[in-house]
Amino acid sequence: MASKALWYVGKKRAELRDEPVAAPADGELRVRAKFGAISRGTERLVFEGRVPESEFERMRAPFMTGAFPHPVKYGYSTVGTVEQGAQRGRTVFVLHPHQSEFVVPETAAALVPDNVPPQRAVLAANMETALNAVWDGGPRPADRIAVVGGGVVGMLVARLCAQIPGTSVSVVDVSASRRELARALGAAFATPAEAPENCDIVFHASASSAGLATALRIAGDESAVVEVSWYGSDEVAVPLGGAFHSRRLKLVSSQVGKVAASHRPRWTYQRRLAAALGLLDDDALDALIAPPVEFTDLPERLGALLSVDADARCPLIRYP
Repeated sequence: MASKALWYVGKKRAELRDEPVAAPADGELRVRAKFGAISRGTERLVFEGRVPESEFERMRAPFMTGAFPHPVKYGYSTVGTVEQGAQRGRTVFVLHPHQSEFVVPETAAALVPDNVPPQRAVLAANMETALNAVWDGGPRPADRIAVVGGGVVGMLVARLCAQIPGTSVSVVDVSASRRELARALGAAFATPAEAPENCDIVFHASASSAGLATALRIAGDESAVVEVSWYGSDEVAVPLGGAFHSRRLKLVSSQVGKVAASHRPRWTYQRRLAAALGLLDDDALDALIAPPVEFTDLPERLGALLSVDADARCPLIRYP
């Protein structure tokens, strides 16, 4: 059998290629994709050839084919139906590149809860990143929390923090168009000039030097800025002069490749992904999903979808 897969074939160039699909062996599943999602931050770096050589191995996604910088079959958010193997007919989430049909081990497919629509389930990888960031930051009831950067991951962090009793959560972004989206998720909104100061914890997810400077400025004395952004090969200016040391601020790295240290002794990757899928049982999160793009149109649409001024919501892929 054959399927189609999206390949990043050069700087700002992508195409659909035929991919053979073997019959599943024992312990494997054949999955037909229904929906997928593009991770705008990471896939923009892949699309533009900005993955640093030092990270070529660490950046490899499950079931990725090819090698950085190009050509590479990349992506990690696919929701589909099991057509052959155990759990036949069930909807599953798989950390798999953008491909219409594929075979994976049973252990690589996470069951989507019945109360989570498949379109919303594409947010699982982003929710897993957000959950890990919240674990790294450790916000507490009644904290004043700011999330600098109102992309999908930043908004999911804000949603999780807003559900902690008594918290005051603000999304800080240069684009005022994200105000209503923040409000729909239970958070306040502020431009950098309006951002609340003296925060108990700040999450930074804008992937910009200016956003990081804002995050450090509004963090309260002896508090932490949790850095969720990944900059690829870009140089980043970090304002560590001024009052950074006298205020004893902390800059904490958060990255989904490892379970947060606070949970690592007890949690596996599979348990964390299952928890992320469970957290998607939240109708408010539908506000984060953009209108679908047809899979067959994806190569021509990628440039616009991945531009820095594109719709902040999650780009949804719909398969035939």
